[in-house]
Amino acid sequence: MNEKICLDDQNNMTKPNRWLNKFAKNITSQYGEDGIIEKALEVIGDNNKWCVEFGVWDGKHYSNTFNLIKNKDYSAVLLEGDACKFRGLLKTYGGNRKVVPINVFVGFGKEDGLDALLKTTGIPIDFDLLSIDIDGNDYHVWEAVQCYRPKIVVIEYNPTIPSVVEFVQARDMRISQGSSLLSIDKLAKLKGYELVATTRTNAIFVDSKYLGLFGIKDNSPEVMRTDESEITYIFNGYDGTVFIRGCGKLGWHGISYKESRMQQLPKWLREYPDNYGRLKRIFAKLYRKFHKKNII
Repeated sequence: MNEKICLDDQNNMTKPNRWLNKFAKNITSQYGEDGIIEKALEVIGDNNKWCVEFGVWDGKHYSNTFNLIKNKDYSAVLLEGDACKFRGLLKTYGGNRKVVPINVFVGFGKEDGLDALLKTTGIPIDFDLLSIDIDGNDYHVWEAVQCYRPKIVVIEYNPTIPSVVEFVQARDMRISQGSSLLSIDKLAKLKGYELVATTRTNAIFVDSKYLGLFGIKDNSPEVMRTDESEITYIFNGYDGTVFIRGCGKLGWHGISYKESRMQQLPKWLREYPDNYGRLKRIFAKLYRKFHKKNII
């Protein structure tokens, strides 16, 4: 009973920190980002009505800026590298002079980085919103931004990685692995940004000078994260049996992990080591030796 009371108290303490999620709603966004962004902009107040988004597809598919452009009179720079998707973008915003569509893949170099691409557009340095969703190098693309300082940054993290794990994929456009929420949060702090909300796949940061307006006392990733449904946990019993719990599958491929294929010990060695007999101790020592050498 005492344990339940403690857990309930802890949950009540974390809820005020995640108050922005109460405003979650989708116009075209995927996990409630439209409503959270609207409220965050309202809290900040100092809006110039400019936004930027890339991997933007047709400008509507899971877009975090469509609502601002169509319903809030925002100007926008929208970047999409795929030629077919870019044609869809032109169709969505044909004739809208407030939208600057650019057919380009955003990278992290001097020529393809966001700084270089935005310099040609006339967008203000402190535009209101930057949305980054490119399924991989999101971390590195944001890290490379030095000249512009958006008030709000919405950036995708890999939702299969636990909140306490640091992971940053290699800085390589040929790789699509993503980075952990914790690692992106550490990058944000280095850049002077603070976490104010998360959705299932996106982290929402504001310029640190605005954090006080949100009344958030603890914005650590483990407190702010609201959805851990895609995390898989691997652990082992005292006897060496490997178990899988949680999501239990490759999220984007739909293939489930199989415990039978994760076992590192043959069934006859799955026993608490102190209970091994003399013969089994010898076999276990040999097994470890050959396993380390990748012979078995």
